[in-house]
Amino acid sequence: MADAAVATDVDLVFDDVAGTLGGLDVLVNSAGIPGPTGSIDTIDRQAWERTVAVNLNSQYYFARRAVPLLRRSRTSPSLIAMGSVAGGAGLAFRAPYMSTEWAIVGLVKSLAVELGPAGIRVNAILQRALAASSRRPAAADGVAALALFLCSPAARNLTGQAISIDGNAEWVPE
Repeated sequence: MADAAVATDVDLVFDDVAGTLGGLDVLVNSAGIPGPTGSIDTIDRQAWERTVAVNLNSQYYFARRAVPLLRRSRTSPSLIAMGSVAGGAGLAFRAPYMSTEWAIVGLVKSLAVELGPAGIRVNAILQRALAASSRRPAAADGVAALALFLCSPAARNLTGQAISIDGNAEWVPE
């Protein structure tokens, strides 16, 4: 078992990936917690730091170790960061979570520019827990289908995108 928020744990995962698989064509980077709720002056520092560690630092730890393997891929390498539609909004009393979700979008856009010359595509899939139009949970098969498309040759010209899979809903708190 590994904690995505601990760099040495992620290193162990990649030691296993390199040894078992020999390489990597796709990374779907998906770790997140809701974090604490409250006004900024009442949020516990450790809860803030844990939210940042799980939601944002894990994205860095996995990307840092995946990129050298993706550079060696002979297929169409792709990195997908999973995030939330909250990555484009603000919401009172949710500063730790909202901050990390905005940061994931910025990371994806930066990495797309940085890694594009190496042929590595970088995109984000932004989900929400409930589709506002139907008030049902976002279907896992729909998210998986989008990830599969983004990894496929059909998406060879898509990079640096933050694609919402949210039932066409405007921002409604999750």
